[in-house]
Amino acid sequence: MARLSNPLGFTPLPVIVITTITYIALFAILLTVQFTVPHHPRTTPAGTNLTQAWLDLEAITRQYHPFNSHANDEVRKYLLSRVKHVISSKKLASDRVEVIDDTLSNVTFSMARTSVYFEGNNVIVAIRGSEDKQPLYPTAQSALAGPRAAKNGGVLVNAHYDSVSTGFGATDDGVGVICVLQLLDYFTETRNWPKKTIVLLLNNGEEDFLNGAKAFMRHPISQVPHTFLNLEGAGAGGRATLFRSTDTEVTKYYKKARYPFGTVISGDAFRKSLKLIRSETDYVVFNDELGLRGLDVAFMEPRARYHTAEDSSRETSLNSVWHMLSAAIATISGLASDTSASFNGHGQPRNDGKVDAGTGSDAVWFDILGRVFVVFRLHTMFALCVTLLVVSPLALIGSTIALAKADKMYLFARKKYIHSSDDDEAIALYGWRGFFRFPIAFVAATATVMALAYLVEKTNPLIVYSSPYAVWSMMFSAWFFVLWFLLRGASAMRPSALQRVYSLVWLYLGSFALLILVTILGQKRHIGGGYLVMFYFAAVFFALLISYLEMCFGHKKTAYVAHFDNSDGTRRNSESVSRPLTGTTGGTRSDDRPLLDDDATETTSLLRGDRRSFARHGARRHSTSEGTEQGERRNAEDLGAPYPGEQGWSAKLPSWLWILQFLVLVPIIIILVGQVALLLTSALYQTPADGSSSLFIYIAFAALTTLLLAPTGPFIHRFTHHIPTFLFFVCAGTVIYNLVAFPFSRDNRLKVFFLQHIECDTGKNTVSLAGVDGYVQRIVDELPSAHGQHANCATSPLRKGLAMCSWKGLPAHVVPKVTPFSNKTYIDTWLDYATARGPRSNEATIRVVGQNTRACRILFDTPISDLAIDGAVSDPRFNATGDNGSREVRLWHREWSKPWNVSVRWDRDASATLSGTVVCLWSDANTGDIPAFDEVRHYIPAWAIPTKYSDGLVEGSKRFTI
Repeated sequence: MARLSNPLGFTPLPVIVITTITYIALFAILLTVQFTVPHHPRTTPAGTNLTQAWLDLEAITRQYHPFNSHANDEVRKYLLSRVKHVISSKKLASDRVEVIDDTLSNVTFSMARTSVYFEGNNVIVAIRGSEDKQPLYPTAQSALAGPRAAKNGGVLVNAHYDSVSTGFGATDDGVGVICVLQLLDYFTETRNWPKKTIVLLLNNGEEDFLNGAKAFMRHPISQVPHTFLNLEGAGAGGRATLFRSTDTEVTKYYKKARYPFGTVISGDAFRKSLKLIRSETDYVVFNDELGLRGLDVAFMEPRARYHTAEDSSRETSLNSVWHMLSAAIATISGLASDTSASFNGHGQPRNDGKVDAGTGSDAVWFDILGRVFVVFRLHTMFALCVTLLVVSPLALIGSTIALAKADKMYLFARKKYIHSSDDDEAIALYGWRGFFRFPIAFVAATATVMALAYLVEKTNPLIVYSSPYAVWSMMFSAWFFVLWFLLRGASAMRPSALQRVYSLVWLYLGSFALLILVTILGQKRHIGGGYLVMFYFAAVFFALLISYLEMCFGHKKTAYVAHFDNSDGTRRNSESVSRPLTGTTGGTRSDDRPLLDDDATETTSLLRGDRRSFARHGARRHSTSEGTEQGERRNAEDLGAPYPGEQGWSAKLPSWLWILQFLVLVPIIIILVGQVALLLTSALYQTPADGSSSLFIYIAFAALTTLLLAPTGPFIHRFTHHIPTFLFFVCAGTVIYNLVAFPFSRDNRLKVFFLQHIECDTGKNTVSLAGVDGYVQRIVDELPSAHGQHANCATSPLRKGLAMCSWKGLPAHVVPKVTPFSNKTYIDTWLDYATARGPRSNEATIRVVGQNTRACRILFDTPISDLAIDGAVSDPRFNATGDNGSREVRLWHREWSKPWNVSVRWDRDASATLSGTVVCLWSDANTGDIPAFDEVRHYIPAWAIPTKYSDGLVEGSKRFTI
């Protein structure tokens, strides 16, 4: 009962209670931040109106509105009317706010071995800054005056108003679009008028090769902004996350957001050196190709609704709208008011056609619980890492030397002589006891969760798609139980007062090695996500220093061994204060000082009972004062009572210092690592539907589980069996569930990718679904048109990791009607082409026209080396055919059913003829003119949902030879 009187002592009850409450409380806070969006205020700043914003969102998400749909034109008309209404209602002059209905810009560029010709129809609004007095466009007079002043570099805000052909586009990118409209209203208020020019861009064509942003580069106003904010969506609600940023200087303005959310780790995943994320946003166009500096803010979960019909206003909320809008207002207000040299460059045009926006420093940034935003330079992190790598070992070496001089260094101490080395025997200090326990238990626990990761991946690999937190629970409970079982077992057999400090030593060594790695990555590859390891290491280091401080309160070794120096020249063994004495009562001594047999000496009786009697008799004879039993008891009380079974010299160590170690070590690691774990979960857990590896997800979960629970290692041996036993049953239950449960549900539907291809020459009609192998076949079996057919399933050519199953479509049932107001389908007239030889044998012109479409392609059997399209304008920033030629040309008109005239040249040595396929696309699924897609939507199981496979839902093709 004496030990229970200290509520903060390093005893089971305080350790269990404090550790359990801390983990539960912090996990609850982290989950709350992750899954709840801060409520929008009742009153918003002047110039913002959430009611109007929601009406705008509902208006533009009534139908699917991809670029190649008539609904897209309706959305564009609506946005233009809203922009003009805001400007006219405030009676703003054209020299202060300019609306640009851009129906002229076009762009030709190459990606890999694909060439793209795109005619844009972006909507651009320029709010002239109060301190910007120069013309926005180059004119004859402005050319004489020279380029625009560097201080007049403006700010670009971008969102795309096209959706995919299978989604309503509420968060991809409807919320971004309505935020741009609200920013127009906000910054045209007199009190909010910006110092620098703000360019608001509503671009059309992001979903297909980021076409709209590239068309914007062709407009002269693209040279005005120096910084940008891109508003995007890759989910269906939640919080808007700061995905990535170009540098510290622009990121610091996002810090002004009331509810910041994001980490630089997501930005690292986009880096070319790592390329963990395949998809891209307009950010890459503005930064890499236009030369601007800025930020990418987007919604990111749940990904199962991304690019599907569930990306609707029903699945988002005003809270999500306000979260993005408020962050945008704070960021743009800061960027548009900064007229310093940070974003100005030199004001001179660049030879590569990019904007001279100056340079910034690589940044490290992350939020803390969605309320505090930390941002600093990557160089600062590098300096801190190097400082820790140098200072921490020096501090530990210095502490070791100081403790050794104070004669209190018990780490790695084997023995101590009472007087000198001439003594017959030394006092054993057992300073190595417990040294190897933690690494053995750590490796076993980590190996267990890794084994579970491989087991689940082999047995039920997609369970993470719908049940990521069942996977987390399995790994958490397994890791904790294995670590406890081994460390508690070792402590029960051979108790050690050094087990806590030795666990910290091993954590220090492991995190030291990781810190070296992230320091190198930060310097060589500019990876900022290493901040996690830096703070992790710092926490471990300071907790270890506290252990060194704790030894300062202990006995000197000379004073400790003096207790074993008997007046008659004999001594008592140190084990007499290290092990409990069991007698007829089966307990310890009443003075709480455990006692066991002495080591045998030449004076020890050969009889076990005599040895005990002698030990007790010798103890009564020894005294530092009067040689009485009472004096001996006073001497023993000075020695103190250690924790049962632990080394006697540990009796005077302050048992409450573990609280400081715990507070230094655990909360900061749970918060920082826990936020990254939740972000990683949101970003990855539903990516297997896109063909990504599920094993990578499980391995990442296992690694983060280890990082999150490793701080319990120094304290876990004080746990009794109750909580670990409960976690054992949790582990058993979740393992069974993860191995046998069906991985999809109504709330977490498997995405399958639809495509219909029709050969217009022959009338051959093929319908295809691509998806996870084994599940896509089950979906195809549910479709009436596939009944009685053998679906041909093979590896998807465009989506790696997925299977593509194809079957013959029924002519009367699934042939689309590509011309409006007609129930007849004349397949051979859907598209047409004409070819003509050029003046040289390796030159030709191809004229392509598609009915009721504005998107076609030309696929070549052999690559072309040169390309020219009527209406295209050359731009030194873009290469039409790339360095290795082109095998495909994608053609986009802003008008319907308009022909393209494409001139090509090919290598005459490769072939005297040129052959290939002309393909036209139809993407409008709103009118019921694609029956095959309607059939899939109607009959698909409740646990699955269709999305687009490519740019078009229907492809019609004809072969050609020149």
